Amino acid sequence: MGIIIAWMINALALVLVGYLLPGVYVASFGSALIAALVLGLINTIIKPIFVVLTIPVTIVTLGLFLVVINALMFWFAGSILKDFQVDGFWWALLGAIVYSIITYVMTSILIRI
Repeated sequence: MGIIIAWMINALALVLVGYLLPGVYVASFGSALIAALVLGLINTIIKPIFVVLTIPVTIVTLGLFLVVINALMFWFAGSILKDFQVDGFWWALLGAIVYSIITYVMTSILIRI
């Protein structure tokens, strides 16, 4: 049951990001559910490969390059889905940061309840 709640939180966070940022487009809540699922799969399968391959850059930048990797994963999800689109790298960077903050806040609130 916890994974379904986390999925819903991520989808709602994507809808909020689409509402807050003009460079991120989410067509509907159903599209956000699919995008949240795809983002989860990308972050589970592809992101660890990028993290391992970029360890030297991550060490040099004191871990800040991980934010760039998150943005690239967000942008990639936007490029493969029709109803979830990201207009460019900078919108993906800002979208990934806002998405992470919203998800963190919503999860923290639900844990306290």
